[in-house]
Amino acid sequence: MSVRPRRRLALTGLMAFAVLGAPPARSAIDLHTATIADVNAAFADGSLTSEQLLRAYLARIDAYDKKGPMINAVITLNAHALDEARQRDAERRAGRIRGPLHGIPIVLKDNFDTFDLPTTAGSQLLAGSMPPDDAFVVKKLRDAGAVIVAKLNLHEFAAGGGVSGSTDPADYKAAAIPNGFSSMGGQTRNPHELDHGPAGSSTGTAAAIAAGFAQFGMGSDTTSSVRGPASATGIVGLKPTNGLLSRDGIVPLALSLDTAGPMARSVYDVAYALNVMAGVDPADAMTLRAQGRVESDYTAFLRRGALRGRRIGIARDFGGQNADVDTVFEAAVRTLRSLGAATVDVHYPDYLLAAHNELASIICAAEFKAQIADYLKTLGPQFPKTLADLARLANDPATHYRSPQKAYGLNYTQAHAPAIDDPAYRVAKNQGMAMVKGAVDAVLQKDRLDAIVYLSTPNAAPLIAPSPNPGPAKPKSSAYNIANLAGYPDLVVPAGMTSDGLPVTVSFLGPAFSDGPLLGYGYDFEQATHARRLPKFTPPLPGDRIGH
Repeated sequence: MSVRPRRRLALTGLMAFAVLGAPPARSAIDLHTATIADVNAAFADGSLTSEQLLRAYLARIDAYDKKGPMINAVITLNAHALDEARQRDAERRAGRIRGPLHGIPIVLKDNFDTFDLPTTAGSQLLAGSMPPDDAFVVKKLRDAGAVIVAKLNLHEFAAGGGVSGSTDPADYKAAAIPNGFSSMGGQTRNPHELDHGPAGSSTGTAAAIAAGFAQFGMGSDTTSSVRGPASATGIVGLKPTNGLLSRDGIVPLALSLDTAGPMARSVYDVAYALNVMAGVDPADAMTLRAQGRVESDYTAFLRRGALRGRRIGIARDFGGQNADVDTVFEAAVRTLRSLGAATVDVHYPDYLLAAHNELASIICAAEFKAQIADYLKTLGPQFPKTLADLARLANDPATHYRSPQKAYGLNYTQAHAPAIDDPAYRVAKNQGMAMVKGAVDAVLQKDRLDAIVYLSTPNAAPLIAPSPNPGPAKPKSSAYNIANLAGYPDLVVPAGMTSDGLPVTVSFLGPAFSDGPLLGYGYDFEQATHARRLPKFTPPLPGDRIGH
C-alpha cells in the first residue's frame, strides 16, 4: 500500500523537472563542516569539482598562511596541485574514479617522503632533498585519488630540544626551542591565539587543518606528535595501533614508537582516511601485526549510540593544573554518562607514572641516533649521513643554521644518547615497553573497561616562548606516551574551549586494534557536543561556501 504513493511522488518530481527544464536545486557545502562524505556527494551530483574545492582551500592559505595572521604552516606548496585537481575532474567526467579520495585535497607533515616535493623533516640541513619515492601511506593516498596541496612545518626531526636524560637545568635552557619552530619552516602559530604554539611535533598539520587549509592531513606520532598538536588546535587526531599504518618512507625518530596518524576536523574524515592507508606493508615488519586485523570500513563504527552500555575508565591522574581545562573535562565526563556510558574512575600505577617519560626518552635518544643515519643514507651525497654530521653542520657558523637551540640538542644527543646495544636502552625497549603494556592492560581488565578517557593535556595550548625554567617532563604532565609505549590506539576529540579561547580535548585510549570502536566512541561524543570551533584568527572567507 505504501509503494504507490511513493511512485506517484516520484512521477510528480519527474513531471516538474520536464516542465521546468532544470535539475533540482543543489545546496552549497560549507568548507569547515563538510566531511569527505559530503564532498563526495557534491562531486557525484556535479555541484562541486575538485578544482573548485582546491581553489577554496588555496584562497585560505593565501589569506592566512604568509599574510594576515601569518600562521606559517606551509613549508612547500605544491605548484602542480591545480593541474592535478583538473586532471581528477577530467577523469571523473570520463567515468574513471581512482579511489575513495578522488580529488580530495590533503596536506602532509614534511617528514613524509614524496617523490615530487622536497622532504626536509623541518631541517634546513635537508633543504631541497628529493626522496627517491613516496612513503607507503603517501602512495596509498595518491592511488586513492588524493591531491597533495602542501608539505607542512614540524618540530625539527619530529622532536623537541633533545637533552633527555640530563639533570642540568642549563642543558634544558640551552635547548629550549620556541613552540612550533623549525630551522626550515620557521615559526608556526596557533590560529586560535597567535602568541601560542600548536604544540609538537605535527605543528603545521594541526594548524593547517584547524585553519581550513585542506580536508585532512597526515602527522606522525612518537610520543605525542599527532595528539598534542590536535589538542592544542582543537581538531581530531588519531595515533593508531602501532603496526596498523606503515612507517616506511617517514623520517624516523624512534621506530619502536613511531606511527603515522590522520588529523582532521571530524572523526568521520579520520576514519575515512584510515580506510585508505591501513594494511600490511612488506617493507615494514611491524605491519605484520595488522594481518587479519584491519577493518574493512572504519566509518561503519561511526554511529550515535556507540557509547551506550560501554564501560569507560576516567583516568584521574592528569588534571588539577588549570581550572578552566578541568571544568571542560568534567563536562565531558558528564556527557559520556548522558550518552549511556558507565564511567569508572581509574588511576595508573605509581610505577608506571614514575617511569613512562624516562622510558620514552631513552628509547627516542638511542633509536634516533642509529635510525636517522639509516634514513640519511638514502639521500643524495650532498646531504649529511649521520647524527654526528647533523650536529657538526648545525653548530658550524658557515651554515647559518637558524635554530641554535636545536643545534645544542643535536650535539647533546650525539654525545650522550646510548647506543642500541646499550643495556639501558635494551631494558627500556624490551622490559620497559612490556611493563607499560601490562600496566595498561591491568587497568582495562580490572574494571572490564572498553576504553580509558583522559584529559589530553592538563593545560591548553602552550605559549610560543619557552618556559623560563624548562626541565624534564613531570610524571603527570601528560599521558600521551603511554599509548606509544603500549602500542595502543589513542584518539583526541575536541571537548570545549577555555574562557580565554583555547581548545580543550579528551582522549580515548583502548587496546591494540580497537581503533574502530574508539572512533565510534569519539564520533558519538563529537556529535553530542559539536565542540570544535573555527579559530578566530582564520575566520570564514566569502568563498568558503562552494558548489551550486
